[in-house]
Amino acid sequence: MSATGGEDPRGDPHGDPSSDPSTLAPPSWRLFVDTGGTFTDCLALAPDGRLHRAKVLSSSAVRARVAEVLSPLRLRLAGAFPAVAGFFRGYALRVLDGAGEAVAVAGYDPAGAVLELARPLAEPPRSGARCELISPEEAPLLAARWVTGTPLDRPLPPLALRLATTRGTNALLERTGAATALFVTRGFADLLAISTQQRPDLFALDVRRPAPLHGAVVEVTERLAADGSVLVPLGEEALAAVAGEAARLLAAGFMAAAVALLHSFRNPAHERAVGEALAGAGFRHVALSAELAPLIQILPRAETAVVDAYLAPAIEGYLSRVAAALPAGSLHVMTSAGGLVRAASFRAKDSLLSGPAGGVVGAAAAGRRSGLARVIAFDMGGTSTDVARYDGDFEVLFEHRVGDAHLVAPALAVESVAAGGGSVCRAEDGQLKVGPQSTGASPGPACYGAGGPLTLTDVNLLLGRLAPERFGIPIETAAAEAAAAAVERDLGERGRGDAREALLQGFLDIADERMAEAIRRISLGRGYDPADYALIAFGGAGAQHACAVAALLGMDRVLVPEDAGLLSAAGLAAAVVERYAQRQVLRPLAEVGEPLHGWVEELGRDAAAAVASEGVPEDEVAVRRRLLDLRFAGQEGTVAVPYDPHDGTGLPPAEAFAAAYRNLYGYLPAARPVELVAIRVAASSRPPEIAAAPAPPAPFTAAPAGSRRACFGGRWREIAVYERAALAPGAAFAGPCLVLEAHSATVVAEGWRGRVDGARALALDRV
Repeated sequence: MSATGGEDPRGDPHGDPSSDPSTLAPPSWRLFVDTGGTFTDCLALAPDGRLHRAKVLSSSAVRARVAEVLSPLRLRLAGAFPAVAGFFRGYALRVLDGAGEAVAVAGYDPAGAVLELARPLAEPPRSGARCELISPEEAPLLAARWVTGTPLDRPLPPLALRLATTRGTNALLERTGAATALFVTRGFADLLAISTQQRPDLFALDVRRPAPLHGAVVEVTERLAADGSVLVPLGEEALAAVAGEAARLLAAGFMAAAVALLHSFRNPAHERAVGEALAGAGFRHVALSAELAPLIQILPRAETAVVDAYLAPAIEGYLSRVAAALPAGSLHVMTSAGGLVRAASFRAKDSLLSGPAGGVVGAAAAGRRSGLARVIAFDMGGTSTDVARYDGDFEVLFEHRVGDAHLVAPALAVESVAAGGGSVCRAEDGQLKVGPQSTGASPGPACYGAGGPLTLTDVNLLLGRLAPERFGIPIETAAAEAAAAAVERDLGERGRGDAREALLQGFLDIADERMAEAIRRISLGRGYDPADYALIAFGGAGAQHACAVAALLGMDRVLVPEDAGLLSAAGLAAAVVERYAQRQVLRPLAEVGEPLHGWVEELGRDAAAAVASEGVPEDEVAVRRRLLDLRFAGQEGTVAVPYDPHDGTGLPPAEAFAAAYRNLYGYLPAARPVELVAIRVAASSRPPEIAAAPAPPAPFTAAPAGSRRACFGGRWREIAVYERAALAPGAAFAGPCLVLEAHSATVVAEGWRGRVDGARALALDRV
């Protein structure tokens, strides 16, 4: 889908702009941009209060079609583009139907959407050919220029940008991070190779461990005792050896280093000395485990340090390129925990759930506007689906996994599954498969016309559940048909001559079940019944599958909020600047006594000071979360329970822990002492006020904008089509039908009915 824009005179629907500490002096723009694996979504609040929207490919390309070849140097394009003279000057034009040659754009006349090329294409394009205009900048800057109407040769206007990105996640999953060396205490070179020795599949006969992220290990001659005292000093000879190994590794092409020394969480002096030696030798990125995760257990600390070092060059380079085009200090980045930090303070280890976290925050805000306190976020984009539970507050994990990586870092409890609009649908050995492979932004689904395979987007298109004319880029239904025919050929006789509709429905069923299983893991797997929640469907593809997924889970309510296709970007508007402070205790809870209150207060001051250092006024900062990590003596895992020293109505920590433990595991072990492992405190800027919208007027039957043929329940039928922009609060309709909007389409299944609530969200209920 190419960039598409729009504006809404209603102003910012996502919160109070005055609560944004990064707002520049007026007049200025406020931009909220979420970069996913396929699309980059942008919501922009202009100085005049108008809300603008854009959705661009994350490859920084704008898709279009050649409407007319005027001369070898001049082409007329078909599409919706900014009415700004010279807007595409400096971009590169590539004709997708040709040899793939890229030619610089020398000029652009918006009056006729005419491009002037710097030189003729070696293979002249034909009228109707698909093409793309490639920006030399990162996708967030393309989106910023699109909504503000700023060509490449002019600086962007004053703006404050909030950004969520999957750049780190993609680099991790695709193994495209920097060459990284691990420096570890002598005798522990195989620490990460041995790991926990847990088998990913208990019954697999051929277990193949993933290759480690680090490419070299250097043992450091030093040793600390468990209490942090020095057993083997880190002398000058050992530091000289470290410097010598660093020089060898730098010459071999290593760019980043991770340092993880035994018991450094008690005494970080040795790690700091090694880090200084590595920086002095020339390493640009050095990650110290005691700085990133100052807690017991060398293995997760080392893994966290390696991930941070491995991803740091990609993340820092990306953010520096974005920040270079912006006013100083105007870039805040979303962390995995759903909070914002300045780009200069952002660490790679906090980036892996940056995009999904924005969606969870947006879903929670949308639920509150519609009067729902208990929701499950269902974010289906082009590459993956992310789900999370919200029950009045966000569930935060302090250890989590992403792909093969294990990190000690705060993150929202998000479950991801490789099922998105771009997930490849294929046949292997007579079986239908959906994902985990994805086409991404390039080549994209088959219907994008760039040579991609059959995907879920193509499946929905071929079943009539998407309107090709509503895409922001040229759509080739014939290409999707050809891709489906190729899958049928792969099935051969195993297909048994089933109708194509059955094949396509099979792909949908597989994807729906995989997404429902992800929701079971974050609900039933943790002691919560999804039937007690509403499903908030968003992302470009979420509303197409929401009814089917909800039915599999026994859920009766689906909510599709405004700007559902851009909700992760909207979540950035509702996010706060946030910081965590933590202290490891490792003592029986009964022995801690009165010092607990002082430790919590001290951590609260530290966290609040960190938020204030971001430029947030002190009177706008509040401690929002105080957690105690507790466990029964002899156990390794912990359960986090809230603690409020100022609230006398809550349960004492031991009783709160017992209740949480029983709810999670269904039983309590025999009387055993409770151990306080750690204290964690979060402070943040003041969250925007989000009140429930007023009740809509009495329901009235909505008038459809038209109809179209679509396949529901295995048969083709004529179904009603509604334009979402024309549906006022109170409008009611019944499935099967489609509700179309700029960046998404809602499939209302048979047996479901819908209405527009006071927040202008589509509230779908199972009959």
